[in-house]
Amino acid sequence: MNIEILLSFALATSALALSPGPDNIYVLVQSITNGKIYGIATVCGLITGCIVHTTLLAFGVSAIIKANENIFLAIKIFGAIYLLYLAYSVYKSDSNIDFTSNSAPRKSLKALFIQGFFMNVLNPKVTIFFLAFFPGFLFSDSLSSVFQFYVLGGIFMLVSFIIFSAIALFAGEIKAFTLNHRNSGVVFKWLQIVVFIGIAVFILV
Repeated sequence: MNIEILLSFALATSALALSPGPDNIYVLVQSITNGKIYGIATVCGLITGCIVHTTLLAFGVSAIIKANENIFLAIKIFGAIYLLYLAYSVYKSDSNIDFTSNSAPRKSLKALFIQGFFMNVLNPKVTIFFLAFFPGFLFSDSLSSVFQFYVLGGIFMLVSFIIFSAIALFAGEIKAFTLNHRNSGVVFKWLQIVVFIGIAVFILV
């Protein structure tokens, strides 16, 4: 078991969770508009949805590994190319963080949990991202790949839950900081770019 790979995975996940994206921005807006507990309910739904993607990835890609190592290599190359594409997309995007474009009508905690769950499960970009991100971080030659994917999924969910919940709890402070520091959006933008490129290089090397 290679602990360094797991630590690298946790670090990359942390950087991605901290970088502004549709999910954590939605959590932020829900927390600002309706209250912290509503943001955390959304977080719980989003994280629970990751179980579905992890399961599909674990059994699907594990079957491919057993069938053909060359196909698995092609998946990792595709993953690296996709991550470079994401880096380019972030580079071309606006660095401003918009707190108003996401409508956040008041809903029950249950409704927000369900919405967060389906936002995650029904988003094909999450499936593609998991396929691109996870295979390059398999950390053992002796453990089954299914088990390894679930370990990676568990780390991803735990790290994302902690960071997303912190975003919900400190939503007001985060908004004030972002509005008072105009360059923060640029910093977060380049953080995403560096992380995507770094992961792509890690997978290829």
